[in-house]
Amino acid sequence: MCAAGFRSAPGVLIDPLHSEFGWSHGTISAAVSVNLVLYGVISPFAAALMERFGMRRVVTVGLLLVAAGSGLTVFVDAPWQLVLLWGVCIGVGTGATALAFVATVTGRWFVRHRGLVSGVLTAAQSAGGLVFLPLMASLASTHGWRPASLVVTAGALLVVPLVVFLLRDRPSDVGTVALGASPVDVPQAPAVSSGAVRHALTVLCDAARTGPFWLLAGGFAICGATTVGLVNTHFVPAAHDHGMPATTAAGLLAVVGVFDVAGTIASGWFTDRIDPRRLLIAYYLLRGASLAVLPLLLGPSATPPIWAFIVFYGLDWVATVPPTVALAREHFGERAPVVFGWIFASHQIGSAIAALGAGLLRDSTGSYTSAWLTAGGLCAVAAVLSLLVPRAAARPARVPVAGG
Repeated sequence: MCAAGFRSAPGVLIDPLHSEFGWSHGTISAAVSVNLVLYGVISPFAAALMERFGMRRVVTVGLLLVAAGSGLTVFVDAPWQLVLLWGVCIGVGTGATALAFVATVTGRWFVRHRGLVSGVLTAAQSAGGLVFLPLMASLASTHGWRPASLVVTAGALLVVPLVVFLLRDRPSDVGTVALGASPVDVPQAPAVSSGAVRHALTVLCDAARTGPFWLLAGGFAICGATTVGLVNTHFVPAAHDHGMPATTAAGLLAVVGVFDVAGTIASGWFTDRIDPRRLLIAYYLLRGASLAVLPLLLGPSATPPIWAFIVFYGLDWVATVPPTVALAREHFGERAPVVFGWIFASHQIGSAIAALGAGLLRDSTGSYTSAWLTAGGLCAVAAVLSLLVPRAAARPARVPVAGG
């Protein structure tokens, strides 16, 4: 919840920063792009660090980085400072507490209902946006963007004690086994003696030799571009371009999160029962269709058509995560958390490209229309990539050993 809420905060600060400092949408979007890239790129290294040092330590450090980056943002007066704090500090901090964490928890603590659990944990991202976005938009509109930034600092610090005192790394730490596992089937913790960075890079090199990795990474890059990069970052300023108040637009974006909670949990349930590839094809095609018609729906008020988009798009927002995690585990076995970390890195690279590209398009054309239409076409490409993912073997295949 917190990782997604903290990471999405810059979306409601673009217009306030533009008004105070005169920085262009492209300049501010550059900081958001750095945030998005690091949010993803740090993910596989975070997964490897969790194997070496434990989830509790890694998540705690991530939260402290978020608190520092957001708290110091109130003193910025130059774009490079925004890039350093919102881009680097918060990007690294939230990346350490994001979807690689979900994949690690799901893999260690659950054998039965893995799809459902990954759906619930992923849906927490939507709940994070639901909690933070309306609050930050209201604060930014009434008291300025600095108090809004300090809310993120306070939120991150409040979560630290929960992590320190309650989070445990493995079921064995509390004398039990993963849900659905028998004691004799409990896998041993993987040894990571060569260093977390080397381990993450080795897994990447091995996974990159396989077709499923590139197909999943390509589809997930488009997923990021059409959600976090475009809609999460630019929906509020795009709606404002059409005369809609920023608080109303942020409220609509939060409602996306409400329906995404239901959609993602349902997606997890479906993932336990339906071929994950078919789910991905359906999700991408439906998302592309909704984005293609969005330019026709935006206006100065929240009309029934825009509400229909919010509901429809919300159900699809991150529904792609449970089937993608399931396919990663089917093809890469126990190394799936780190492999998924790299797949998620592609998601965030796609997000960063879309965040920057949409900002530049807005500066050059005065409109976001071309960005919405491009995103719709990319979703069709993602559906094709999902179709091409091969069926997994009956038993999860391990990533080939380097040189083997």
